[in-house]
Amino acid sequence: MNFKRRKVSLVKTKVAIINDVRDDIEYIKEAGSVIKEGGTVAFPTETVYGLGADALNSEAVKKIFIAKGRPQDNPLIVHVSSKDLSYLVKDIPKVAEDLMNKFWPGPLTIILDKKDIIPDETSAGLSTIGIRMPNNEIALKLIELSGKPIAAPSANISGRPSPTEVERCIEDLDGRVDYILGGDRSDIGVESTIVDCTVEPPMVLRPGGITLEMLREVDARIEIDKALMKKPTDDLKPKAPGMKYRHYAPKASLKIIRGKNEKTIEIISEMLENYIDKNNKVAILTTDENLSRFNKGEIISLGSEKELSQIAQNLFEALRKCDDLGVQYILCQGFEEDGVGLAIMNRLNKAAGYDIIDV
Repeated sequence: MNFKRRKVSLVKTKVAIINDVRDDIEYIKEAGSVIKEGGTVAFPTETVYGLGADALNSEAVKKIFIAKGRPQDNPLIVHVSSKDLSYLVKDIPKVAEDLMNKFWPGPLTIILDKKDIIPDETSAGLSTIGIRMPNNEIALKLIELSGKPIAAPSANISGRPSPTEVERCIEDLDGRVDYILGGDRSDIGVESTIVDCTVEPPMVLRPGGITLEMLREVDARIEIDKALMKKPTDDLKPKAPGMKYRHYAPKASLKIIRGKNEKTIEIISEMLENYIDKNNKVAILTTDENLSRFNKGEIISLGSEKELSQIAQNLFEALRKCDDLGVQYILCQGFEEDGVGLAIMNRLNKAAGYDIIDV
């Protein structure tokens, strides 16, 4: 893929690909110095690539919002390399401690009451903050070498599908950030699960790779926020990233068709014919099992319906591929909202602006 520097470059971006943390440690040290000095660095994590700045430096954090075009009332997640959070938060309830011990490092963000050391720019003016320890060697070493907790949303232009490969970071952020560290493709492919531990019972505010079933093995009281799968109201004050605004959206109009498999295929096929008859370019997002059921349009498999973790990993890149293909419409089959399927449907709903057809 050939990436060209944007004509409206704000900064000169350095890109370094890390093949081995020990062999390439100088690049990570250099990126750590950028964070320490108030700059911005895109870096890999196991969920998606993140765009980081010093979480305790309000001016540095503002650069994240500028680079992404992110709404100011959308809070950031603070990434740490240690479970010692005493300097960042007022209290760590037992359930939070248990979750940290079970799932950190990993794709779990825990919301806690913050201390004043965390500026309002990082928390979007809230008295709480989301914190996680990523399960990625490059990310952990970057945090450690910077000597700072790193505030980091996904490393993309706000609203677009989150990047799971470094090429997509370059595509969106070249000329907008100071440094891009490249590593492997993200393992999980959707952002971290977010659990609010400041409320009783603890509440899942965003589903992710750590499923509700897994969380309840630690504490059976944990609930899912009932508003998760509904279109948010305009006056919502989001307590966690991704709760309010349209996210993960491709350029094309995305429609989700949900129901029994045979009926879903029938409706997608009818819609496909209708769009093609009107000279539209259409993509279909489906599964390995249904791939042969379609013979028109740009047909993209997300993976096997028997491996929802595979579908989660491939989802954002598939949406990006639809942009590459220049389609006007994307027709995507829905998935059961169990396990990781809840995270998949949450992202699809956001990307589609809740344009769902139940059949």
